[in-house]
Amino acid sequence: MTKGPRGLQVLSIEGIPEIGRGDPIGELVAARAELEPGDVVVVTQKIVSKSEGRVVEVDSSDPASKRRLAESEAVRVLRRRGDLVVTETRHGFVCASSGVDLSNVDDGFAVLLPVDPDRSARRIRDQIRVHAGVEVGVVVSDTFGRAWRRGVTDVAIGCAGVAAVVDLRGSLDGLGRELSVTEVCVADEIAGAADLVMGKSSGIPAAIVRGVDPAWLRESSVRDEIVRPYGEDLFR
Repeated sequence: MTKGPRGLQVLSIEGIPEIGRGDPIGELVAARAELEPGDVVVVTQKIVSKSEGRVVEVDSSDPASKRRLAESEAVRVLRRRGDLVVTETRHGFVCASSGVDLSNVDDGFAVLLPVDPDRSARRIRDQIRVHAGVEVGVVVSDTFGRAWRRGVTDVAIGCAGVAAVVDLRGSLDGLGRELSVTEVCVADEIAGAADLVMGKSSGIPAAIVRGVDPAWLRESSVRDEIVRPYGEDLFR
């Protein structure tokens, strides 16, 4: 039997209000989206951090103020260039300024990364289960730059109910050869797809990715599956 074409739907979730401390993101999503079992809900780090009270005061007119804040959120500073610092966070992420963000927040404040983004994703997943009655995956996304390449893209910093990495080692390629090193970071791919409908300035902080492989719907963790252990990292 010939299989038909495969595809995904990526749908923005409209109408989510400005998020404040304590707001239940999963409940707000469930009230505004027609969710189906197996959907993956992607939410931006910004609203997760605001919900969890990860907003602090900063002198937005003083680059040194942001730099000091970034350094306080880091376990080590890896590179410096002018006011830019590339750091390793407590989560194991390597990123600019420890993920400290001054965009889409009131002047004089900065948003920090969630303390435990995987736990944040699990909480949102559980809220959706309660209020929508469906089982979904959740990805918490953030915007990162990448070594060797210009431009930014969204990646997963936390996930629940959907694979972070799909290990294809031991399977066969299209010519029948066994794959020996291929591991696909599907959580990052899902985050990047969702950002195409959320955008950087549209005010849409959540989206649905529908049609992912059902085999990907399992318990997972960005911290355990995506973050490369220090001893395996050639660049730290």
